[in-house]
Amino acid sequence: MEQYTMPTKIFFGKAAIDILASLTFKKYYIICDPFMQKSHKVDTITEILKEKSATYEIFADVVPDPTIDVVTKGLEGIINFEPDAVIALGGGSAIDTAKAITNIYAKTVENKPPKLIAIPTTSGTGSEVTSFAVISDPTTKAKYPIIDNSLLPDLAILDAQFTLSVPASVTADTGMDVLTHTLEAYVSTNASDFTDACGEKAMRLVWDNLDKTVKNGSDETAREKMHNASCLAGIAFNGASLGICHSLAHAFGGQFHIPHGRANAMLLPHVIAYNAGLNEATEYCALARYEQAANLLGLKNGTPKATVHSLISRIKRMTKQFSIPQTINEYGIDPTEFIEAVPIMAEKALADNCTVTNPRQPALADLEAIYKELVKGGF
Repeated sequence: MEQYTMPTKIFFGKAAIDILASLTFKKYYIICDPFMQKSHKVDTITEILKEKSATYEIFADVVPDPTIDVVTKGLEGIINFEPDAVIALGGGSAIDTAKAITNIYAKTVENKPPKLIAIPTTSGTGSEVTSFAVISDPTTKAKYPIIDNSLLPDLAILDAQFTLSVPASVTADTGMDVLTHTLEAYVSTNASDFTDACGEKAMRLVWDNLDKTVKNGSDETAREKMHNASCLAGIAFNGASLGICHSLAHAFGGQFHIPHGRANAMLLPHVIAYNAGLNEATEYCALARYEQAANLLGLKNGTPKATVHSLISRIKRMTKQFSIPQTINEYGIDPTEFIEAVPIMAEKALADNCTVTNPRQPALADLEAIYKELVKGGF
């Protein structure tokens, strides 16, 4: 027997943010990064709260790859303020920070814990509908994925107006993260008809709209489609989980401070090739799934392996078109330093929760080999 649940209430479309005016909470703790406050983007929310005579406090110390220290600082603030609702405004870092803070705080209060409202400002992580959060520890250069149903936001507000000013490079990175979510959920050992439905739709939306949003960030229709795709992909992988592309990206990003979506984009072609066994005589079960995904995107090239090769070629073409590096050399990472870090990163990736549902269970040497594919000319 399998189970599928989706407890988060989702509001989407133009002016979706207006739903805040009808909520009955009185005290809001807003968690965002400094840019949201300095650019006055947070004002869109605070003006609505002022009009309904609600009180609020802003915690704007979120950093990329949220750390334990930031979570601790935010926890001190929420304990002092005692809100009945928390608003997470931002990308995955802000939402993950809010998840961690709210979750810990909820376990300490005797009264009713605050509701969590997620308002994503990038179309990438899908964190607004997942029970996942990733917290970093700079001292160990590690990222720790946390998976707990209590991390799920109560409400998600998808209003694409918040994404219109996102730079093209960030749009590309986060968009490639969405594509990775769809493909990893699709080939996951926990995939089901329900997660496939969301993953397939998200996959096609990304394929049709990511290029448009990167080229023209003011395209409101394409932005809205990508925002919906990000959320649908989140629903897919929240049920199916992910795979080694994310495991490898978590360790890679933690070690070299590479944006998560960019790390995924660099690794994705090599992970697909490994999972499908493209360079081996054996045909692995993931090959058929990747072929189905390619067919959904209009790619077909004779044999299953040839079709999956076409999928990889298109993904590489996209990353090149978006100026996303395909090797660590292009990114500016010293190859010697990278190779020295490979065994440590591979060990962390092997122990990552996402590795459990990868369609092909890797050995440590397999993960090390995938990392080495990122070195120009091989190693």
